[in-house]
Amino acid sequence: MAVSGIIDTPKTVTTNSVATSSSTSTTSTDSVQADQDKFMLLLVTQLKNQDPLNPMDNAAMTSQLAQLSTVTGINKVNATLESLRADQASAQSMTATNLIGKGVLVAGKGIELSTATAADGTKSSSSVFGVELGSAADVVDINIVDKTGKTVRTMSMKSADAGTYPITWDGTKDDKTAAEAGSYTFTVKATTGGKALDNATPLQLAAVASVSTGSAGVKLNTSLGHFTLAEIKEVL
Repeated sequence: MAVSGIIDTPKTVTTNSVATSSSTSTTSTDSVQADQDKFMLLLVTQLKNQDPLNPMDNAAMTSQLAQLSTVTGINKVNATLESLRADQASAQSMTATNLIGKGVLVAGKGIELSTATAADGTKSSSSVFGVELGSAADVVDINIVDKTGKTVRTMSMKSADAGTYPITWDGTKDDKTAAEAGSYTFTVKATTGGKALDNATPLQLAAVASVSTGSAGVKLNTSLGHFTLAEIKEVL
């Protein structure tokens, strides 16, 4: 779907995930080896200082070696999981860069109506927003409201299944006149069997400008703010 108003922004990404992954793997390996060294040092020290008349029996030594094996195994599993987590974060960051310059739908009630003029002087308006339904609905009513709180356009969908629905508005009002370019808001109400549903979420369009990574994970920096990949409902 072509989305008007999306600026062709150079791809920019701030990420140190690859370096972090390598560093995390090395640190985890060193930690496992350090734990082994500490355990062996304690065991050797215990053997050196044991009572010659009451030395450590085989069962006690076997038990301690078994504990060493268990702790080492757990640490290696933790190190592997941490390495996988870092690799996944790096992969997400690289994947997210493909969204730079595109439009995405996120939770919100805003609509930006833009007007374009063709070479022959003809003007056309367009805007994109959306609705996410958590379950099927018999009727979905949408009201577009201007800055004064007046409803300028009503729309509806019938027999809509659960899912995300991108919606376009050409700027035509209910009275067939053209709405002015600018900011609008909208409300959505879904009903089934005459009963209102509480899982209909309005979605607004955002332009992805760049991607950043940090302790909170991968973030998409858009015209509306920062969003995680999980908050992106649809890419247009």
